[in-house]
Amino acid sequence: MGHRALVAYRRLDHLYDVRYSHWGGDDLSLTDEISATAPLAAGAVEPSLVADSITRDRILTDHLDPCAYEALYLVDPAADYAVDAYRVCWLEWCDGRDGGRGAIVAVDPDDDRALRDWFRATKTALADVIEMGGLSRRAAQAYLEARVCEAYDSTVYRRSRPSASGLDPEAVHTYGGVIDGDRRDGYEPTPDRWPADDDYRGDRQN
Repeated sequence: MGHRALVAYRRLDHLYDVRYSHWGGDDLSLTDEISATAPLAAGAVEPSLVADSITRDRILTDHLDPCAYEALYLVDPAADYAVDAYRVCWLEWCDGRDGGRGAIVAVDPDDDRALRDWFRATKTALADVIEMGGLSRRAAQAYLEARVCEAYDSTVYRRSRPSASGLDPEAVHTYGGVIDGDRRDGYEPTPDRWPADDDYRGDRQN
């Protein structure tokens, strides 16, 4: 199956060209393998484009399926191919319901294993609580999302359900969808956000 990742290269117009890596989500090693002399990490990143000239938000809403991808890399060729790595966290459970809400968490590769272990343990414990009737699925999801946002530098996003227009649900996504068709329990997901552009450029860990 691989460990799938998207690799987005920032253009001079601040839009992105997006490529695919079949194993890039394994251990975030592409942060060290991508460079000015090896922009495609010696073949670890496919040369064909998944998308071109898109915004950072659209990388998430249109292409980064949180159920299918494990990592996202943002590459800045203008900064000597500096790479920021994000671990993708799927904020749903495999129960046949809508699975489009996820989060990306900025993480140093050295801290990636701890993040993955923490998220897996938290999500598994919540699944057990749901199974025992201690929490509704919506309440558990709200708690999981809140914990990810409180514990880590994360960005929450959502893929939408198929629209009445008949557009392909795998190609058209949006922010702000609802869970199971309504919000009768009062759950309001955290608004989607990106760090300010200056923060994105200035807070990179060396």
